[in-house]
Amino acid sequence: MSLRTQIDTDKVPQHIAIIMDGNGRWAKSKGKFRVFGHQSAVNAVREAAEGCAELGVKCLTLYAFSEENWNRPKLEVKALMELLMRTIQGEIPTLNKNNIRLETIGNTETLPDKCKNALLKGMEQTKDNKQMDLVLALSYSSKWDLVNATHKIVQDVTNGLLKPSDIDEKTINGYLSTSKWPHPELLIRTSGEYRVSNFLLWEIAYSEFYFTDVLWPDFNRETLYEAILNYQNRERRFGKTSEQLLQNA
Repeated sequence: MSLRTQIDTDKVPQHIAIIMDGNGRWAKSKGKFRVFGHQSAVNAVREAAEGCAELGVKCLTLYAFSEENWNRPKLEVKALMELLMRTIQGEIPTLNKNNIRLETIGNTETLPDKCKNALLKGMEQTKDNKQMDLVLALSYSSKWDLVNATHKIVQDVTNGLLKPSDIDEKTINGYLSTSKWPHPELLIRTSGEYRVSNFLLWEIAYSEFYFTDVLWPDFNRETLYEAILNYQNRERRFGKTSEQLLQNA
């Protein structure tokens, strides 16, 4: 029986973020090149996106390519960019069928033109979908985003559009590339690694973390359901005590 039957659909996280990890190790375990793992991971993305949309998750953010990933071997990066372009083009019908809107965060100006064009075209073709936002973090770095937001804040202060005394958490949220979405309640990382790798550092301050040994190409709906069930069995206190939560219930 699927774990989905155990999920309380009234308590599903509205925003889930996933660090997709383990493609290279998965490929190596099968005697293949690393790029084979990246190619085989497309189905896992589809499983995660469709599974989240069916459960009522409103936003799924996937760490697809970090700024640090540009330091990988040039052939692997080239293959990743070509795969990204083909995947976006090929998955538009699936996104539209599931009423999913494609969005992106990150320093996407550094992407090759063909990738940028495919991304912009995909976003245009899915812009009217309402069920869920699928956010691809591409050429993304949380530190880059925070520095970029700081530059914008300084510029607005210099231009008299913002007072330094008015700057608070809400202000900073508004200048980040993630400003249109709520912070993720659940962060999932695959492949047995226990780090956040410069991903949504500001936004995951109160996220619940779920680590699994499953390598990303093997991620499926049941893995997703297991993570959500684990999340639903936790007490989210946000600095308060259990007693305070009971009093406010």
